[in-house]
Amino acid sequence: MPNPWDVGSAVYLQSLGFKALASTSAGFAWSAGREDNTVTRDMVLAHLKSLVDAVDIPVNADFEGGFAHDPKGVAANVTLAVEAGVAGLSIEDYTGDDAGSLYDVQHAVERIRAARAAIDATGADVLLTARTESILFGKPDLTGVIQRLQLFAEAGADCLFAPGLRSPEDIRAVVSAVSPKPVNIMGAYPELSVQILASLGVRRISTGGALARSAWTGFMATASDLAEKGTFASLANVMASTQINKVFAKP
Repeated sequence: MPNPWDVGSAVYLQSLGFKALASTSAGFAWSAGREDNTVTRDMVLAHLKSLVDAVDIPVNADFEGGFAHDPKGVAANVTLAVEAGVAGLSIEDYTGDDAGSLYDVQHAVERIRAARAAIDATGADVLLTARTESILFGKPDLTGVIQRLQLFAEAGADCLFAPGLRSPEDIRAVVSAVSPKPVNIMGAYPELSVQILASLGVRRISTGGALARSAWTGFMATASDLAEKGTFASLANVMASTQINKVFAKP
């Protein structure tokens, strides 16, 4: 389930045969000239609607922290995301402050429970993923990570996600601990592969902002050559416009 950051990247990924896509908060923020976690709820809702309308496959939403602190606010915003047409969405336990703090476990659980109730109230078949950002924000204790994911599962999450998990031993431990609920793993580490993750029991893989970072890496390197060296050498191997046009040509 790769992560496009705009309509063009979504259409291209669909053309490669992927069966589902997921938005990326970081990739979208960068495309809007913003830092990750600084886009507004309404910006994200419009972005999600544009992705859903552009492709014929399910789109999962990186819905950050639900754009509210209290469970009631999370529920209201989740309802709006469902109305945008997403097939699934994730809610994380990061508070959004610069210190990288997480919500108290019980409060985080109530937020997931509220998201679950909101989805159920719509009657839509939308998959809820609960994320703990523990590892990303310097709280890598696996026992604590597993505890949060198990509590999220009990609160109604359909899928569990702890971005930053990358060692086979830790991945296997998390998969076992939350079974039979599926685990999403970030497929952005060179030592991992789809085959390896499948062998560990992983049932869903996303790429987060990795594809967007890949695109920005090439763009920044080429732009830097133009700005600093005044050369066009970096453009020697770029795709021809005709190749790219073929991807977006209407049948």
